[in-house]
Amino acid sequence: MRTTARWAATIGLTATAVCVPLTGAAVAAPVSAPSSLYTPSALVLTTGHGQSAATATPERAVTLSCAPTASGTHPAAAEACAELRGAGGDLDALKSKDDVFCTKLYDPVVVTVEGVWQGKRVSYEHTFGNACVKDAYGSVYAF
Repeated sequence: MRTTARWAATIGLTATAVCVPLTGAAVAAPVSAPSSLYTPSALVLTTGHGQSAATATPERAVTLSCAPTASGTHPAAAEACAELRGAGGDLDALKSKDDVFCTKLYDPVVVTVEGVWQGKRVSYEHTFGNACVKDAYGSVYAF
C-alpha cells in the first residue's frame, strides 16, 4: 500500500510541475494584447527664434494627441489634428493660407515636431521667415 501511495504522490507532483507553468503562460498571454484599437498619434511641438533648432532656445512647447480624440496643450488641438489628417501626416504638405499678408521682415522662427504620427516616428524641423509666416500655415503651428 505504501508503494501505491508513493507512486500516486509522485504522479500528482509531476502533473502539477508540468501543468502549472502551462496554465501560467496561458493566463499571461492576454496581457500582451494591444490596449487600444488606435495607432498612437502624439506629438510635441516647439518654437523659438533662430536659424535652426540647434541654435534657437525653445520659447514655447505644446503637446498634441490626435487618437482617439484631439487633446493636449495645443490651443487648437481639434483643428490641428484635422489639418494633419488632411495632409496625411506630412508636415511638408501643409500650405500657407492665401488670405494672410505678412511683412518681409526677416526674424527667423524655427518649429520642431517630435513624436509619433499613426505609429510612425516623426522628427521634423522647419524655419519660417517670421512669426506671421509661421502662423499663416494654419492651426498646427499657431501656438
